[in-house]
Amino acid sequence: MKLLRVGPKGAEKPAMLDPEGGIRDLSGVIPDLAGEALSPEGLARLAALDWKTLPKVQGNPRIGPCVARPLNYVCVGLNYADHAAESGMPIPKEPILFLKSLSAYSGPYDDVKIPRGSKKTDWEVELGVVIGSRASYVSESEALNYVAGYCICNDVSEREYQLERGGTWDKGKGCETFGPTGPWLVTKDEIPDPHNLDMWLDVDGERMQKGNTKTMIFGVAKLVSYASHFFVLEPGDIISTGTPPGVGAGKKPQPIFLRPGQTMRLSIAGLGEQQQRVVAA
Repeated sequence: MKLLRVGPKGAEKPAMLDPEGGIRDLSGVIPDLAGEALSPEGLARLAALDWKTLPKVQGNPRIGPCVARPLNYVCVGLNYADHAAESGMPIPKEPILFLKSLSAYSGPYDDVKIPRGSKKTDWEVELGVVIGSRASYVSESEALNYVAGYCICNDVSEREYQLERGGTWDKGKGCETFGPTGPWLVTKDEIPDPHNLDMWLDVDGERMQKGNTKTMIFGVAKLVSYASHFFVLEPGDIISTGTPPGVGAGKKPQPIFLRPGQTMRLSIAGLGEQQQRVVAA
């Protein structure tokens, strides 16, 4: 299934993408894509629905983030061997985790705002893992049982704030609109191998990132298990699993960063596509 949320910011309704590409309203079935609806039992109930009986959403509504606002938006740094190489950093011995501020959480087609004073706003296409059941201290062998599905994340990053202003990475990762997520949650039965997905990102039609999830250092099961030993993961929480090479900060002979008026377009095989216009805050 492909599940999504449509409507104005803060008033999105749950929906399903039908086999014909139409959007079907789920608000009469579940209150939102959150909590019990994301559990194995909840997803099974949604899968059993006759989609033809669900109201069709008319027009061209805004698509919001694919799950209700999570409690935890966990990100993984330097999780692609080829990205670590372009960054000139050693391969981590353990996953590097940080939390993206929820002020960043936004829809897949919403504008991305360059922060005031920013000179180094950058892009990162990433595979997102959506948690379906409460996970605490789970084993790696059981970890995928706690996953509802997958989505696209753009881990937008301000590199000066992240790396040159002292402290942790969070300052460069949590700015408003720095977390476009969606367009839909694709349930894990439709993505049999999350470790072999082509992914790319363009800026103004120029291919900047091109990679595959097979170069991830730590796989999905490891990341879910590992994160669950530090945070209690709740249904709807997201783990953004790292980015392949091609970020602006790694461009040669000199870095390239985003400017107002540009457009980012990004995709992961089987998970759809995002597009954001870049604007000044």
